[in-house]
Amino acid sequence: MRETNAGVVIIGAGHAGGTAAALLRQYGYEAPVTLVGEEPIAPYQRPPLSKAWLKGEADAESLALKPVEFYAEAGIDLILAVKVTAIDRAAHTVTLSDGRTLAYDALIIATGAKARALPIAGADLKGVLSLRSAADAEELKAALGPGKRLAVIGGGYIGLEAAASARALGAEAVVIEKEPRILARVACEVLSTFFTDYHRARGVDFEVGATVEALEGAAGQVTGVRLAGGRIIPCDTALVGVGAPPADEIARAAGLATDGGVVVDIHARTSDPDIYAIGDVTHRPLPHYNRSFRLESVANALEQARQAAAAITGRPPPAQEVTWNWSDQYDIKYQFAGVPFDIDEIIVRGDPATGKFAVFHLAGDVIQAVEAVNAPAEFMQGRKLIGQRQPISRSRLADPAVSMKEVAA
Repeated sequence: MRETNAGVVIIGAGHAGGTAAALLRQYGYEAPVTLVGEEPIAPYQRPPLSKAWLKGEADAESLALKPVEFYAEAGIDLILAVKVTAIDRAAHTVTLSDGRTLAYDALIIATGAKARALPIAGADLKGVLSLRSAADAEELKAALGPGKRLAVIGGGYIGLEAAASARALGAEAVVIEKEPRILARVACEVLSTFFTDYHRARGVDFEVGATVEALEGAAGQVTGVRLAGGRIIPCDTALVGVGAPPADEIARAAGLATDGGVVVDIHARTSDPDIYAIGDVTHRPLPHYNRSFRLESVANALEQARQAAAAITGRPPPAQEVTWNWSDQYDIKYQFAGVPFDIDEIIVRGDPATGKFAVFHLAGDVIQAVEAVNAPAEFMQGRKLIGQRQPISRSRLADPAVSMKEVAA
């Protein structure tokens, strides 16, 4: 990294970017730090958008990563409601949408992911929403309530959380999924069945194996979702949750290496030694699995923020972590850790009918991933065992009478 006292510029004021800015100061970095975000509010926690925010239990102030005065007090220049439009790697500058140019010694790309749009007729109707920002959540919240009907297109975690929140607010909800089961891309069949049954028991309808052909509307407002075959699912609002590709356009335009995300090393450094990338936008090494992968989680954002801040300030690199995530739906606390690569057996510990169980994914006698429903001990010990790559007894793991500490021993 060249030293001109231009400091660090961070593109993206989300969880990853906001954390990286704070860590640079915490680690003793004294040169300028500039944080540029497209949204008009300071960095905030995004996971509650589909849960607490929709139900009116949280707002921008309560979800803020830091009090807004923190940035000025820490000497962090917070530039909001502005987009970075170009990176000039040779000049070590970035251009902003308001015409300004900022110089950098080190640059951190933390642009996250973007909602995948549906390339179908009616996708531009009013009431067709995504859920990536506080503004999105506020618009969706205003559309929910008694007598309203929400159609969720895509049976992933965010869609299920939004459906649960809609039911809590008295709205009807239907989840439409093109795969034969919900959560097909991110969870095993045991979890898909459990969550389908749990939501159905609370009034959510499901259409699985269903292809959305178009969105119907009247006077510019969405009124229904038309499925292949012509059947129409009526709705007042349609939430599209069909994936979130990396927002890596600016990195690609600058000639940085990408592969389904910005390619980085274990220090979060890109193919340009003065540019780092962190969070959902990255394709990163997973040392526990000897491969690279793109992760979408707060834990990943925080880990890579630590990696980049440590590299920039010359601190020893942080220990490699086992990735994890969570989802809250109704009274269910779902936690998962690891990635189910190369598995040859799935072990269910406990009984899904009780609402407290865990699913372990194994490669040989090594745990690759764990999915835990209201089972914190299984989650915590499972995550630890994934990191240790420690062989376990499958029979002991499958027996709830054997404590997880005994399984680990």
